[in-house]
Amino acid sequence: MRFGRLAVIGAVALGALGGLGAFTFHYAEGLSYFSNDPNACANCHVMRDYLDSWQKSSHHGRAVCNDCHTPHEPLPKLWTKAQNGWNHSSKFTLQNYPDNLRITPDNARRLEHNCVGCHAEMVSGIFPAHGDGRGDLRCVHCHPGVGHGPRN
Repeated sequence: MRFGRLAVIGAVALGALGGLGAFTFHYAEGLSYFSNDPNACANCHVMRDYLDSWQKSSHHGRAVCNDCHTPHEPLPKLWTKAQNGWNHSSKFTLQNYPDNLRITPDNARRLEHNCVGCHAEMVSGIFPAHGDGRGDLRCVHCHPGVGHGPRN
């Protein structure tokens, strides 16, 4: 009898947690994050400035958020989107994000990889093909407004 009661309590708790998660995912338009639409990145109001600045950037007609900020292979891309979605949604829900959003080290590495990948011909003389050898030199040090143009 005791096991049956515990099973019911566990099922109700799991059901409530699953229902709350499904409601939150729907309310936050979670499926839109699996698209390639830059507007999905601005579902959260703190990202609006980044969408606006991207629209003013030199990459606006050539690249969307995923082209720069996620791996291009399907499984790593989905993993990155899930990881970032969890981090963004938890910080937004708990309201514990800084006023000036900063890219994480992992995402900065992905961004750098994608910059070099798209501009390989142009940067092949700057960045050696084997070994990093560039120290702290990163594309965004010299080109900070390329992906997100001037902000007002």
